[in-house]
Parts: sequence; C-alpha cells; structure tokens
Amino acid sequence: MSTSVPGAPVSLSKPRPTVKTWLMAVRPKTLTAALVPVLVGTSLAFGLGVGRLLPALAALVGAVLIQIGTNFINDYYDFKKGADTHERLGPVRVTQSGLIAPGTVLMGAAVCFIAATAVGAYLVAVGGWPIVAIGLASLLCGYAYTGGPFPLGYNGLGDLFVFIFFGLVAVTGTFYVQAGTVHPAAWWAAIPVGASGTMLIVVNNLRDVTTDVKAGKRTLAVRWGTTAGKAEYVLLLAASFATPVVMYALGYAAPWVFLSFLSLPLAVPPLQRVMREQGAALNPALGGTARFQLIFGVLFGLGLYLR
Repeated sequence: MSTSVPGAPVSLSKPRPTVKTWLMAVRPKTLTAALVPVLVGTSLAFGLGVGRLLPALAALVGAVLIQIGTNFINDYYDFKKGADTHERLGPVRVTQSGLIAPGTVLMGAAVCFIAATAVGAYLVAVGGWPIVAIGLASLLCGYAYTGGPFPLGYNGLGDLFVFIFFGLVAVTGTFYVQAGTVHPAAWWAAIPVGASGTMLIVVNNLRDVTTDVKAGKRTLAVRWGTTAGKAEYVLLLAASFATPVVMYALGYAAPWVFLSFLSLPLAVPPLQRVMREQGAALNPALGGTARFQLIFGVLFGLGLYLR
C-alpha cells in the first residue's frame, strides 16, 4: 500500500508489471523525438558521402534508450511531485495509476541509462572524447528533466532542453560519430528536428496547464499563459518549414529537400486543435504532432540524402 501523497495510485494491491504496462510506460508515441534526429543526421551524412551504418545504428539505439529512460524518470517524479493525479487529462501513467510500483519504474530508468552508457562506450571508441561529453550531458539532463533539486520541466526549461538535446545535439552528434566532424548543414538540419520535437512538449504543457499550476510545475504555458503557448507552437511549426528553404538558399541542400513540404497536410489537424481546444481535447493533437514529426523527418531526411 502506498503512502498518502498527492497523486497516490488508485490500486491498493501490489502492482504486477506486464508487457502491456511496460509499453504504456515507454510511451511509444514519444519515441519519434529519438528516432527522427538520428534519421535526419544519418541521411545527411550518407548524402554527403560520409555515412557509416554501425555508428548510425548505435546512435539510434542509444537515443531510444535515453528517451525511454527519461520517460520512466518523468513517470516516477511527476507522480512523486503530485503533477500526475487522478485529475490527469493525458494518457494513463503507470506509476500514478498503480500499474507499476514507483521503485520498479525507477529501476527501469536505471537499466535504460546503463544500457545507453554501454552503447555509448562503442560510440566513444568511434568518435572519441566529445562523445563522452555529449553522452554524460544527455544522461544528466534526462534525469534532471523532472528529477533532482532543479527539475528542468518544472522550471520552464523543458522546451529548451528538448530543442537542444533532441535537436541540435542529437542531429549533429549523429553526424559526428559517422563523419568525425560536423558539417554546417547538420546545424541547420537540427533546427526543424528540435522544433518539431518541442512541439510535443508544448501540446503537453497546454493540455496540463491547470493541473501543473496545482502541482507547482512552472512550464512556459503556466508562466506565460496559453496564448503564448499556442504562439510558440505556431513559431516552431513555421521554423520547421522555413529551414528547408534556408538550406536550399545557402546551397546546403538540393531541391529534393522540399519533399518535406508534403507533410504539411499532417500539420493542419493538430494545429487546429492546439488553437481551438484545451484540456483532454488536446490529446489527439499530441498523436497528430508525433505523426507530423515522423513523416516530416522521413521526407526531410530523404531530401537531404538525395543530391
């Protein structure tokens, strides 16, 4: 039986994790934030003739493990801090709902981070000490997103964290472990990746603004209001589609990069929901944004590969 804390699980029986409940904890829809940066960085590397398959696969596995571990950490600490309660409007969280014991979820996060470190050892052998700095910073910030004395997500820094680590760092890091250097095009390619990944966080924050206020979670939507949050979503979407134009103008991409514009119809439904809806009605916008990020990333990556 759990102690009496905000967001205490409903079930009083001892949780018995199943494959289904672990998949819920993994949050498959969020994994696009880990997949797309590696896809784009690798596509650019192969397009420039410097791609390497094994480092690319290792980067993909490491990124997914860090994403899953971060999701577990978020599940655990959002429950402990009272952000996830019976009033939750989003998908079921396994810790708050009592489906998996808090300690077990935390152990799952540790296993993911340890496995990511093991994969990182290979990437260090390939890419050298810069990969050590990238790996340690990624692991630390993955934990600090909701854990530690200054949780990033609770202090309005979650959006910046995602843009930097699931955009700039992930794309350029993926390119670096294959090429041994970072081409200027990689920095530009990272912008729409980070922007589309941050859009997922914006939807979450807009949906949860009421419960976040009660839990003392000072996201940007709480600090600046929902109107500013909606404006942030629009700006990030605009940045995603502006970047291919800039890359083509600078000579960093061929006209094929405009394949990414074929994803525009997928961006419209979630955008409309973000602008019009609130609370639980924003849940479809989360899945829609994830689909947009994935398809945009695939088309953008293909455009960078083709020359």
